[in-house]
Amino acid sequence: MTETRSPTPNLSSVGIVLLVATATGWGINFPIMKHLLTEWPPLSSRGLTAAAGALALALAAVASRQRLRVPRHLWLRLLLVSVLTITSWVACMGLALLWLNAGEAAILSMSLPLWASLLAWPILGERLTLRRLFWLAVAMGGIAVLIGGNGIDASLDKWPGIAFVFLGTVCVALGTVLTKHFPLAMPPVSLAAWQLWLGSIPVVVAGLILERPDVAMLSGVGWASLAYMTLIQFCLCYLCWFAALERLPAATASIGSLLVPVIGVLASALMLHEPLGAREIGALVVTLGGVGMALRS
Repeated sequence: MTETRSPTPNLSSVGIVLLVATATGWGINFPIMKHLLTEWPPLSSRGLTAAAGALALALAAVASRQRLRVPRHLWLRLLLVSVLTITSWVACMGLALLWLNAGEAAILSMSLPLWASLLAWPILGERLTLRRLFWLAVAMGGIAVLIGGNGIDASLDKWPGIAFVFLGTVCVALGTVLTKHFPLAMPPVSLAAWQLWLGSIPVVVAGLILERPDVAMLSGVGWASLAYMTLIQFCLCYLCWFAALERLPAATASIGSLLVPVIGVLASALMLHEPLGAREIGALVVTLGGVGMALRS
């Protein structure tokens, strides 16, 4: 009798590799973004790389024979979700780094699943158990450690950056929940390309009006940073993310994505020599553990 082997383990292994690759690429982007702000303004650097990444994703969709045409009845829904998930994130994270270091922004971005859980309750009817509420409170405690660890005066200086991160994460959480409530029936790479394109255009326009990006100000490292953000963060990582989602359960992918802030904190300490002491490590561990347990509850 011939033994039949299930392909699931292999597919799961590939999915894990893709998930780790995604988290690594997105995590390393935090210190790269922070450095680029020393050469270029935030809205222009984030908006232009997102728009270029959208074009690269569109080419990838065409190469994989995915349909790019958007059904007429989905346009309004697609525009709303794109503004919430892309415009807000691209703009707010770029602006937040004017006040925060990259590691702090990475840890604060871990609040996204918390807002998603709270918003899913009234919109999707997903009941919040006492156990999940407890772990969400633990995660927020970790964030509070990060915010208040250097004293109230230092924290007040960083409040604009903290507010921008929270605004971005709340908007992305709302967009994510609305996507579940009103699904966008489109091929994944095509959908990502359209969301990036529609979401990046307002940021590009705002950057051109409010800022004065000058290519002459970019060093070799600056150009390399722009290339990384375009080709790795906004293109390759999205391709790996959707490929991982095809091979892994949603819960596994969600918990695995928590590697992003971990890698962001470590990469920021290594590349930018940002502080990585007891406060940062404690906030990271408590927030990571709280969010992870809340996702499993």
